[in-house]
Amino acid sequence: MNYETECLIPDRFDQVLHLGENYFNELKSKDIKPSRLSKTVSAFANASGGDIYIGIEEETRTKKRTYNGFASIEEANGIVQMLLELAPLENFYAITFLKHPVMNSYILQLTVMKTAAIVYATDGTAYVRHNAQNDPANTPEKLRRLELDKGIAQFENESIPEAMLVDATASKIMDFFSSNVVPNIEKTQWLIKQKLVRDHSLTVAGVMLFTDEPQIFLPKRSAIKLYRYKTSFVADRDNLDGQPLTIEGSVYTQIYDAVKKVKEIIEGIKKLGIGFESIEYPDETLHEIITNAVLHRDYSIATDIQIRIFDNRVEVESPGKLPGYVTISNILDSQTARNPKIVRLVNKFPSAPNKDVGEGLNTAFEAMEKLRLKPPIITETDTSVLVVIRHEKLASPEEIIVEYLQTHDSIKNGIGRVITGIKSENSMKTVFYRLRDRGFIKLVRGYNYWVKTDQFDRLVTEQFK
Repeated sequence: MNYETECLIPDRFDQVLHLGENYFNELKSKDIKPSRLSKTVSAFANASGGDIYIGIEEETRTKKRTYNGFASIEEANGIVQMLLELAPLENFYAITFLKHPVMNSYILQLTVMKTAAIVYATDGTAYVRHNAQNDPANTPEKLRRLELDKGIAQFENESIPEAMLVDATASKIMDFFSSNVVPNIEKTQWLIKQKLVRDHSLTVAGVMLFTDEPQIFLPKRSAIKLYRYKTSFVADRDNLDGQPLTIEGSVYTQIYDAVKKVKEIIEGIKKLGIGFESIEYPDETLHEIITNAVLHRDYSIATDIQIRIFDNRVEVESPGKLPGYVTISNILDSQTARNPKIVRLVNKFPSAPNKDVGEGLNTAFEAMEKLRLKPPIITETDTSVLVVIRHEKLASPEEIIVEYLQTHDSIKNGIGRVITGIKSENSMKTVFYRLRDRGFIKLVRGYNYWVKTDQFDRLVTEQFK
């Protein structure tokens, strides 16, 4: 058995004992049967991974928890044997024995990693983690959904009966491709050779790459919806600026049209500065993240990509979970494609949107850093991947407030929250209080705004060089 041991300090033990059970965490009794535990292991491996802490009892009615750990490491051998049986050829877990700070016994921390293949429990069923539940993929439809989520099955290879070969061979995008990339090709034979045709119909990949209006064949799952919200906070109908825009077309044209339109909208957004200044995001960041959303989305999900533009951020939400073994923590270092044909063939186009295959997200992050902006935030939901591109500087809230006051005479809480990205009014007050205590600002009572003190300029020179 390969394992690590860690001696818990009392505070750390208390944290484990009171850990909330959720999408990533589960607490179990040491008396749990390995076969039953295998359901939770399967669920974590088939979702985004997680931690199982074994050695904690919970009373069903009161939910009160008590510690009841393993007397020895060997006592957990049955669990280890079960893990070996689930996926003997894949190292998808790590074991750490957490030693009680007083008693000579252990909690077993089982860290389960997301797997590229489906992991089945000992009852022969695959489970998937949803919130704090282990849901069985016990129907052909659920198992198919799991295969698509993991990238084992590729929806891009499904044929679309209504999409005829002529829809591609007579398209403008095919003419553009053939005249610039592979002159004098016989289009039909080339499409067949590239496995873009099945049963005399185009596949999803063929439709998305080489028809002018894929949305005819794949409605509500092949376009981009673009929203502009005139707010820095939550999206709601009251803050929606006009009607949402729909961007359609082939994969290639859709990417470039979406990036162009997003940039146009952003250029019209002003931020508080010397007068009003235009918002600036790196072109590379917008391009790479939108490209990623289009190329790696799950085309089996009947939802369009959504791009939401706020006063202080851009949100790009792409349907489908992260494929294969990719997780939020390894996404910048891992490469796997849900739609390998689309990714490969769009790379052959002139000025390919994914010319640096595998480097897109890293380029996006590096471009933000060059502009001294905070890196994008990537999160995964049950059905999508969301990337938030923030217009927030790589600086402390205090530095941002001081920079603002160098060109303004006063500041209010609302303005402070807009320029720092802080959502809570009380948290913003705390920032102002820290600057007050350091002598930078003072409160104008009765008017609830802050102004610079007489020593502001000197303190800036001394402390914010």
